[in-house]
Amino acid sequence: MATSLTESLSARVKIFNELPVGRQIALIGMIAGGLVVTAAILFWTLRPSYAPLFTSMESAEAAEVLQALDQLGVPYRIDTLSGRIEIPQDKIAETRLLLAGQGLPRASDFGFELLQQDMGLGASRLMEGAYHQRAVEGELARSIAALEPVESARVHLAQPERSVFVRERRPPTASVVVNLRGSRALSDIQVGAIVHLVSSSIPGLDPERVTVVDQRGRLLTSDGDDLGLSTSADQLDFMRRLEASYVDRVMTLLTPILGSDGVRVQVAADLDFSRVERTQETFNPERTAVRSEQLNEQERVGSDPFAGGIPGALTNQPPQGGALGEQPPADPMQPSSRSLQKTRNYEIDRSIAHVREMPGGIRRLSTAVVVDYREEVNEEGELVRVPRSEQELESIRALVREAVGFNPERNDSINVISASFQPGLDEEKIDIWTQPWFIELVKIGAGLILALAVLLTIVRPAVRQLAPPPEAEDEARAALEAGEGREGEDGEETVALGQPSDGIAALIGPKGPDQQQLDIDAVREMVKEDPKRVAQLMKVWLSDDG
Repeated sequence: MATSLTESLSARVKIFNELPVGRQIALIGMIAGGLVVTAAILFWTLRPSYAPLFTSMESAEAAEVLQALDQLGVPYRIDTLSGRIEIPQDKIAETRLLLAGQGLPRASDFGFELLQQDMGLGASRLMEGAYHQRAVEGELARSIAALEPVESARVHLAQPERSVFVRERRPPTASVVVNLRGSRALSDIQVGAIVHLVSSSIPGLDPERVTVVDQRGRLLTSDGDDLGLSTSADQLDFMRRLEASYVDRVMTLLTPILGSDGVRVQVAADLDFSRVERTQETFNPERTAVRSEQLNEQERVGSDPFAGGIPGALTNQPPQGGALGEQPPADPMQPSSRSLQKTRNYEIDRSIAHVREMPGGIRRLSTAVVVDYREEVNEEGELVRVPRSEQELESIRALVREAVGFNPERNDSINVISASFQPGLDEEKIDIWTQPWFIELVKIGAGLILALAVLLTIVRPAVRQLAPPPEAEDEARAALEAGEGREGEDGEETVALGQPSDGIAALIGPKGPDQQQLDIDAVREMVKEDPKRVAQLMKVWLSDDG
């Protein structure tokens, strides 16, 4: 096999040398260009995909990260447009862990360690205050970034300068910008915690003067609204969270009984977002109490014995002498009187109430529950799915009624039915073409197809032009028809032209398509049996053509 390969290669080299110079250059260019394009396609196909190591870094931090990557031996490249450091996608997680072990990237916010830097002898009071404020902002940003949903944070403090000559002082304010992780969100409790954290760290800062904004520009703090339901979006979000809480209650109760794939729950809440304030004053006449009581009693019996008589000087005469303590005799003709006056004040039970109804009250609650069929074995021993009985549905309905706090006065409704679930519909559908491995597979497949196309359309035709033409059978057949062998000068047997041998004579004459195939087979057998004779005939033909 090695001999045949060497002979084939020698034949191709000989044919290439016989070609004109222009054609030789064209063939070399075609073969070299095809191989280069194929190599480039394969290099692009097999090259790993690069992804950003960190989305945002300062220049000094990026330089430290590059030095660490060189020490770790991780290949990287720098994006010319954004300046981000990119590494192979399959090494991102491992590299981040290794860099985190070295404390990289360092936090961009500076805390009180900023005050440890030497500010020099010429630092003014203004610079010292700016350094202190920057340190406080950095410490607050670090504390806020410690929350799980927060990736990073920035704090801006606006503290008016205090002066003894200013009567009306403006209170300080603060603004917080949080960068959340992925699709995470901050709850109202977490936003309130950030507000009180900042307000408690700055003297004289009220929580109402702290503003929290996320990276998408959404205002997370409410402006004077207790529940944050001032806009339609807030109301819709509150309604969804309330409905989700009721769904979680029912699912938590029914999942151990029916399984997570055997029940589906939906709750629709009709909420009242109107604000109502009213003052009520009620009286209870059945409950009374004596507040005050006044009693005035007066009694008169007869007339005054010393009063009366004839007006004048005789009337003003002193009375006659008598015994001490002696009462004058009563005159039965004189009238007597007695008066009793009593005043009593009662206090009626009274209550005054100032009621402020908060928005978000439930006006009506509708709950829909669908449970899957249950499986049982029929008489034939087969596993079949049958609907649940009315008794089971009534038990589930009673549990749901207690879980959602069913109130008939609000016209609440609960509907529980049994239906057959189709398998596979509830599974999360993830498009296969969005997966990273699929994109890599398509990339490799496309590269291999392009490389194969270049080889077949450019390289292969160029190489085939260097192959010797398949004319050996035609020449052998012509030699057999021309004559038989003869003895040469060196004692070898040669073919006599014009004198066909017995085998050649059998091939002469009119032939059909079937006969031609038989003649080709016969010529092949002659070449195998006597190759020297055929070679001598070829030499004679070549000399005659010359």
